[in-house]
Amino acid sequence: MIKPDIPKNEAERLHALRALRILDTSHEERFDRITRMAKRMFNVSISLISLIDESRQWFKSRQGLEVIETPRDVSFCGHAIHQDGLFIITDASIDERFFDNPLVTDAPNIRFYAGYPLKLRQGINIGTLCIIDSKPRIFDEEDQLLLKDLGTIIEQEIQSIQLATLDELTLISNRRGFMTMVNHMLKVCQRDKKAMSFVVFDLNKFKAINDNYGHHEGDFVLAKFAQIMLESFSEYDVIGRLGGDEFVAMLSDRTDEEISIFLEHFAACVDEVNDSLKKPYRIQYSAGVTHFPYDTDKSIEEMIQCADAVMYQQKKNR
Repeated sequence: MIKPDIPKNEAERLHALRALRILDTSHEERFDRITRMAKRMFNVSISLISLIDESRQWFKSRQGLEVIETPRDVSFCGHAIHQDGLFIITDASIDERFFDNPLVTDAPNIRFYAGYPLKLRQGINIGTLCIIDSKPRIFDEEDQLLLKDLGTIIEQEIQSIQLATLDELTLISNRRGFMTMVNHMLKVCQRDKKAMSFVVFDLNKFKAINDNYGHHEGDFVLAKFAQIMLESFSEYDVIGRLGGDEFVAMLSDRTDEEISIFLEHFAACVDEVNDSLKKPYRIQYSAGVTHFPYDTDKSIEEMIQCADAVMYQQKKNR
């Protein structure tokens, strides 16, 4: 086994990493959603956001792995942070750097590894977005581009750790964050030839809640509605708050019937929350759904506008 080298600018790198105050923090949906997407998208057993500390690699987000950190000297990511581009091992069992690594000879029995080095700024790589599997595989150019896209999203999130793409009130993606995620998912749908759907939600009688019970109560309603969305939608769906009292979701590879059943379930969840809260008002909403083929010529904004028009028609008919 060949241990990873220590970067020449290690002191600067560690200072930059620790200044983020991200090590040993709890999981965050904005990162977990990306590792879930990566695990499913590439059909691998493990996907991780790994941060390389002085003597360990710590996982900000992990899918398919129970441990929260491993020693740095056995880490694949410790090697990957020396790269400007992807670090790819197609079969670790025959690679002289890793064939006798305990992560190869024992659980999780790594064979395939692909890591995108997460750059905080030029020359400062703090960790990786990596995918891992227990069987060798070839990682073609299209797959490499998709992993780079996901890695770039994580870099944007880390570099804008002050919630630039997260809605501070609801803790789901704001418009900017949603558009970034959907832009990537659109490429995946085009690659896999899967249809996509957009659902736009608008809260009904929201102004009356603010007027009658105060803006703090209105904020509570917005946060609660976002929480219901997080708990109801699939971990692979993309959700966000467009602004005000309007929310949006993108779903892929769902039939009209599946979405209708889901929306019925969602409505039941909202009713259940209303019954449990026992507020002097009820959380109410209108929803508009539109479907598009993978090769649509409409932009993301146009697809959202179509769903928005359907939603307003429903609101008008209530």
